Amino acid sequence: MFSYFKSPGKINNAYTIAFYNLENLFDTKNDPKILDDDFTPKGKKNWNPKRYKNKIKKLGNVITQLGTKKSYYSPAIVGVVEVENDTVLKDLVNNSALKNHNYGFVHYDSPDERGIDVALLYKKELFELISSETFPLYVNGSNGERDYTRDVLLVKGNLNGELMHVLVNHWPSRRSGFDETEEKRIKAAELVYKISENITAETPNAKIIIMGDFNDDPTSTSVKKHLVNNTFYNPMERLINTGNGTLNYKGTWHLFDQIIFSKNFFNLEENTHTFKYAEVFDKHFLKEWKGKYKGNPFRTYIGKWYQSGFSDHFPVHVYLKKY
Repeated sequence: MFSYFKSPGKINNAYTIAFYNLENLFDTKNDPKILDDDFTPKGKKNWNPKRYKNKIKKLGNVITQLGTKKSYYSPAIVGVVEVENDTVLKDLVNNSALKNHNYGFVHYDSPDERGIDVALLYKKELFELISSETFPLYVNGSNGERDYTRDVLLVKGNLNGELMHVLVNHWPSRRSGFDETEEKRIKAAELVYKISENITAETPNAKIIIMGDFNDDPTSTSVKKHLVNNTFYNPMERLINTGNGTLNYKGTWHLFDQIIFSKNFFNLEENTHTFKYAEVFDKHFLKEWKGKYKGNPFRTYIGKWYQSGFSDHFPVHVYLKKY
């Protein structure tokens, strides 16, 4: 473990759990099996090594800051989505911002047509990886054929010696319209809830963390009625009710990026982790600073126009305290 001098505002034994949609973190090579043509040097977005390395560095800098207002450590675990492959994850954890923080990662290729996957970064000094697996989500498009989307990632490991089960999600988007796609997200919620039931059947009183970009708000039917029940607590519902958001669509703020806990994270027992509070990480440097999008997340592109930003989502994080 690390040793640090005490600092005003920081809490002993506080650890951060975070989630971040990295918005189209593609490498620059064309993969003929996925729809990544725009993100190549000859593609519509002129995605080249210089721009790629700039985005990697910026994302790494953000991750190192998540939760450090109260914790002495960079995040113990970070769920990420919209990553193309192992290559971009290796480049991310080995970039100048993160390489000294000793992160490992868990990633599987999913059947998503765009080739974007989910993954989990973990700080090796704090989180001991035990096992991982994925669960496919079976949903159909408007033509009745299967809509290939992201798998759900389940990672099992010990956080400071305490067993945790972490589910990382990126549910189907609203791109074809909310009403047309809502049923897909309801099916995603039902799948995640079924996975959690299987976990508790095998490990009674298991501690479960569900995180992801749900493409729905904490108050949406998929999350509120099909996932969060008397077993789980969603701290993001309070945040959205007080005006917080992680992305802005046509002038409306949404909080699609969420971290949900089993309620046993409120138990005050020795050598266990207890939930303290949640935040949207929306620092000024992550925002557009002028123009019609002022205050929105400072993204890499607006349409085909390169902006040299971070992501179209703000990250979220929560604090746990070990007793």
